[in-house]
Amino acid sequence: MSRRPEPLPLDLATAPFHVRDALDRGISTARLRALDLDRPYPGVRTPRALTPESLRERCLEYAPRLKPGEFYSHDTALGLIGVPVPARANAQLHVSVHRPSHPPRIAGIRGHRLQRREALLYPDAELPLESPARAWRQVGGLWTLDELVVAADHLAGRRHGVLTLADLAAEVEIMGDVRGRRLAKALALTWPGAESPGETRTRLAIWRGGLPEPELNWDLHDADGTHVARFDMAYLRRRVCVEYDGRVHAQDARQFERDADRWEAVRRRGWLMVRILRHHLAGPSPAAAGLVAAALRERGWRPGAPA
Repeated sequence: MSRRPEPLPLDLATAPFHVRDALDRGISTARLRALDLDRPYPGVRTPRALTPESLRERCLEYAPRLKPGEFYSHDTALGLIGVPVPARANAQLHVSVHRPSHPPRIAGIRGHRLQRREALLYPDAELPLESPARAWRQVGGLWTLDELVVAADHLAGRRHGVLTLADLAAEVEIMGDVRGRRLAKALALTWPGAESPGETRTRLAIWRGGLPEPELNWDLHDADGTHVARFDMAYLRRRVCVEYDGRVHAQDARQFERDADRWEAVRRRGWLMVRILRHHLAGPSPAAAGLVAAALRERGWRPGAPA
């Protein structure tokens, strides 16, 4: 019958730790080989009950290996501050250093050696993170144009914004653009105001469909000032509103009922609502622009006329 491993100190039993720190505190090498500890990286042990799932948990697991001057960058830094990140970008953690230091070379970590610059880290209490503007530029050659616009809308938006479009433009001016001037193109398509990736992608589909620019996140009030609804996008002259429905509440009956009441209230006030679902944005020729164009034409708009 195997013996149960002796308990670890509370701080080591509740978070990833470096083997060196445990040995310095008198923990035996035999105890560090026990089966209740995972070995995610050389020199790191994680209590098996704490298997990381979120991006932050994965970064905290690697954190004991971070050397002075190393920090999370690229996709990883953006994801840690809540920027929408492509699913494929989460396969590896990005860790950077400035010259002349050497980046880590270890499975599961993508190391980067960056030009020597003044350290300008994001104020995170637990992890060293690259500044958002620099991280956005760093993914310029890794992400698609639309993914960069989604991130820029988020970074400079009213709800989540941590910087301005001027901050992003300054970073590109200082460090240069990537192939195809993708960052400059992304900045030209960024309109701070969209509050979700779905809203940004809907706006891009409308623009590519040759339609006029709508107002973003516009509030409808009654004559007495009572708030009726907030539209993702609105064409005020035509009284056409566009809503991206990500179906987050598809299984929430009460939310669906509230939404239905809101749609009816909007209709009664003379507005025509266009609901864009995920499949309306799929494929090389998304259907979203056609749906919005049909609603505008129903309200008297013609191509070339003000919306």
